[in-house]
Amino acid sequence: MPRSYRQIVHAPCKVNLHLGIYAEKDARGYHRVDSVMVPVGLGNTITIESADETSVLFEPALDGPARRNATQRAIGLLSQELGVDECVSVCIERQIPSGGGLGSSSADAGSVLRALAERWGVDPLDRRVVGVARRVGADVAFFLNPVPSLLRGAGDTLEKTFPALVGVPLALVMPPGCASSTREVYEEFDRDPALPSSCDALCDALALRDVQGVAAHLYNNLAPAALRLQPVMGEPAAWLSRQPGVMASQITGSGSCSFAICETASVAERIARAAENERGWWAKAVFTVGLDGQVC
Repeated sequence: MPRSYRQIVHAPCKVNLHLGIYAEKDARGYHRVDSVMVPVGLGNTITIESADETSVLFEPALDGPARRNATQRAIGLLSQELGVDECVSVCIERQIPSGGGLGSSSADAGSVLRALAERWGVDPLDRRVVGVARRVGADVAFFLNPVPSLLRGAGDTLEKTFPALVGVPLALVMPPGCASSTREVYEEFDRDPALPSSCDALCDALALRDVQGVAAHLYNNLAPAALRLQPVMGEPAAWLSRQPGVMASQITGSGSCSFAICETASVAERIARAAENERGWWAKAVFTVGLDGQVC
């Protein structure tokens, strides 16, 4: 293995088209989950280089250690699992907002795992790499192969993948200062758990690349718990649903970001501008993307 190594990796974010949480938990204390995710063309740029000591740096810097720990832990566990003695420095240029339900820390950790597995001569979907991803976090395994996917277990066990759903325009909208931790949202869910609906109809639509069918079956039974903790989170979701050209909208993950499936890219751009300029919300017009980040 050559000593000198430098690689630039794009880490896309995700949205949940279906998120079904069950009251039952596994031995780790994780809820049973049905999670259908697609990659989205808003992402972090990650530079990985050989170094004398493993380190993770964020630009701009993070307020807390959680994401740094997830990525650094992933590197340490993978090198241990594969018996590789190589240190790397990782610099993550952040575009994905934290606390949005967009998979920010999972995207970083999973994308670094994917890159290092390939660097160290292992398929990113090798059971050892997947095992490390599952130990780091529930959504990390998705980012080893970020294509439209249904994951079960704790949202960390791949059930099936679907054909690429590329170029669907989305508007992402998030109000400031209303993020709750994932743990807090799950604790609130446990106070009044609701049995989730099936994801079968959504999966059928994904298999056919039927965007209207996907829009008709968006679902998230964790969102009510998130809204009880942060009612202001519901304002963008309700606002999006009233905008012309929006096919459907939903909160992603445990919040606080909502997304809208839009009829055209110009609709998504108009909504993002209005959300920022008229409402003071963070907003982006984006597309769903393929494995290499392509939008068409």
